[in-house]
Amino acid sequence: MRRAHTVEQVRAAEAALMAKLPEGTLMQRAATGLAVAISNFLGGTYGNRIVLLIGSGDNGGDALYAGARLARRGAQVTAVLLSPKAHPAGLEALKLAGGRVGTSEAIAKADVVIDGIVGIGGRPGLRPDALAAVQVAADHDVPIIAVDTPSGVDVDTGETPEPHVKATLTVTFGTHKPCHLIDPAATACGPVHLIDIGLDLPPAPIESLQAGDVRDLYPVPHGESDKYSRGVLGLMVGSPQYPGAAVIATAGALAGPVGMVRYIGPDPVAQAVREAHPEVVGAGRVQAWTIGSGLGDELDVPRIRELLEADEPVLLDADGLKALDDSGDHTDILATPHAGELARLLGVERATVEAERLKHARQAAERFDATILLKGATTVIAAPDGRVQVSGNATPWLATAGAGDVLAGLCGALLASGLRPFEAAGVGAYLHSAAAVLASDGAPITSGAVAQALREATRRTLA
Repeated sequence: MRRAHTVEQVRAAEAALMAKLPEGTLMQRAATGLAVAISNFLGGTYGNRIVLLIGSGDNGGDALYAGARLARRGAQVTAVLLSPKAHPAGLEALKLAGGRVGTSEAIAKADVVIDGIVGIGGRPGLRPDALAAVQVAADHDVPIIAVDTPSGVDVDTGETPEPHVKATLTVTFGTHKPCHLIDPAATACGPVHLIDIGLDLPPAPIESLQAGDVRDLYPVPHGESDKYSRGVLGLMVGSPQYPGAAVIATAGALAGPVGMVRYIGPDPVAQAVREAHPEVVGAGRVQAWTIGSGLGDELDVPRIRELLEADEPVLLDADGLKALDDSGDHTDILATPHAGELARLLGVERATVEAERLKHARQAAERFDATILLKGATTVIAAPDGRVQVSGNATPWLATAGAGDVLAGLCGALLASGLRPFEAAGVGAYLHSAAAVLASDGAPITSGAVAQALREATRRTLA
C-alpha cells in the first residue's frame, strides 16, 4: 500500500522524532538520500553542473547539505539564493565543500536544477524571482528535481491554482503527500522517489493500492465454488443508440471474477451482446448490478431508483448517474463519473472539478452517501466514511471511447463477487489501468483491447 499523509501529520511525526535525536540528524538523513537520488539521476557525480534553488525553508537546508555532499564528490554546485534567510549551516557546509553562491545565469548551463524553494508548509504559487528562475530551466530544457514536493503546488489537496514547479523527479521523505498522488499536482511531480527517514506516522487519510494489495483483495474462487457462488452480475447498459456500450461493458464484466453475467435490455442490443459473448444469459437473480453505460433513450430513472433501494449493490455509470439523488442510504452504491458528470451532479463547472478533484470527490461521497470513483489521469475514489484511494498507474492512451464502459463492467463484477464498493473501485481501477498499460505498450489502444488485456493483467497481478 502506498500511503499519503497530510502536512499536519508529517510535521507532528517529524517533531516527535527530532525530540529523540541529536540536532540536525533528520535533515542529514534527508540530505543523504537526496544526494544519492541526484547522483543516480545523473548517472554519476563528478563534473556534473548542479544548481540549487534555495528558499528559506528546511527543504532548502536539505538541498544545501545534499549539494555539499555532491560537491565533495566532484560536482560543480551553485546555489541561487531566493531568500536572505537561507539555512545558514547548510550554506556554510556547501561553501566549505567547494560549492558556491551564484545567480540564475548558471541555470542555463546546468545538468540539473534542484528545487529547494519552498517545503510542505508553503502556499500555492511562486514569488516572481523564483518563477523567473524556474522559467530559465524550462526555456533551456534543464530537468528539475523537486525536494519533497514541487514548489508552488497545494500539498494537501493536489491542486495547482498558481504557477508552480514542474519536476522531472520528486524526492520525498518519510511518506508520500497527497500532492504526489492526486492530479493536477501529481503530474507536476513526475516519478516520486521515497526516502525513509524513520517517521512514526498515524493511519494515512489517502492510500493507493499496489499489486500485493490487489492480490489480497481479489475474490479468487476455491475448489467448492460454482458459477452462482462466484457471483452473478446484472447488466442494464447499452441501447439501440449505443449498442457498443453494452458489448464493451459485458467484455469488462466477463474479464472479472463473476461466474455469470445476465444482460437486461432491448432485444436488438441483447442479440449483439450474445453474438459477441454467447455465454451471457438473460433475466434472473443477480448479486449486483451495473447500470447506465450507453443507456441513452432507454434510461428509466424510476426503475433504476427501485433497484437502488433493493438489497443488491449497484454500480451507476454514465446515463445511470441521472438516477442518483441525495436521499436515502446509498452506501451500497458505486458511482463512476468523469469530471463533467460529477460537475453536473454537484451543480458546478467541469473546470472546477478538474482543478479540485479530491475536494469534489469527497463532497459527492458525503452528499450522496455513496462511493465515488472520479475517473481521470489519476482516479480518485472517495467513500462516505471519509476514506480515499487514488489510482495513478494508467497510461494516457486509456483516454479512449468505451474505456469507462470496460471499467463499469469490471467493477460491477467485483461487486457481484462480494467486494464492498470502496474495495471494488480500488481493485477495478488498478486492474483497468494495468490492462491499458499492457494493451498499449506505448501505442494507441481501443477499449476492446483493454478488455481483452484484463485477463492477462489480472493473471500477472495475482501471480
